[in-house]
Amino acid sequence: MTNACHFNVFKALNFATAVVRRSLSSPCNLAYPCKCSLRQIHMESNNKIDSRGALIVLEGLDRCGKTSQCSRLLSYLEELGHSVESWRFPDRNTGVGQMISSYLENKSHLDDHAIHLLFSANRWEKRSLMESKLKSGTTLIIDRYSFSGVAFSSAKGLDVEWCKAPEAGLLAPDIVIYLDISPEKAAERGGYGGERYEQLEFQKRVAQSYKMLRDSTWKIVDATLPIEDVEKQLRQIVMECVLKCQKGKPFVELWQN
Repeated sequence: MTNACHFNVFKALNFATAVVRRSLSSPCNLAYPCKCSLRQIHMESNNKIDSRGALIVLEGLDRCGKTSQCSRLLSYLEELGHSVESWRFPDRNTGVGQMISSYLENKSHLDDHAIHLLFSANRWEKRSLMESKLKSGTTLIIDRYSFSGVAFSSAKGLDVEWCKAPEAGLLAPDIVIYLDISPEKAAERGGYGGERYEQLEFQKRVAQSYKMLRDSTWKIVDATLPIEDVEKQLRQIVMECVLKCQKGKPFVELWQN
């Protein structure tokens, strides 16, 4: 690894460590199995309804169909005239994201704690832009978010509360849609095994971690259904969420008291 790459890694880890310290400075008493503790962001008090875009997150095991459904939702909302963008984490276009990409493609090796902090830093890189987009009325469809970070890292044996700490303070999704598929069924799909985490036994542990993170706000959709049927369910869930946000649904932060 070059000196420049070492420098970038140190910068990213220093940033992520600062995030962890800031998060841990706030009391966080989350039970396990864990529920999302959310803190509302208080806006200036006025009588105006602040219409905004919705933050929609799709989660699930590798090869569950998230990326395809994100693309279909994007097209659907655009056809209806909504301002909408599709994002994906990790964002491999940023400096931190390029280091993550190298790791996922088995081109580099990092300590499990270090790569978790890099994934978290990658989301923090986009936090301000995310809030700005939502406030401007743009709906964001996100392929993986903090829940993936916690599920995958805890599946490696890292402590769940430690994994959640650097995520605290990120914007909480308005809806989390979990595309449910068994690890065995996912492994039968094309392209499986191309990246570091696409291993059946590991994905089984990830599935168990996801179950620990679910709460009553999640929507569970059977990802083994025909792609058109999955899309139909997602459209209904997403439109209900978009309309609520247009009526001034407050922002909240993730995993804060």
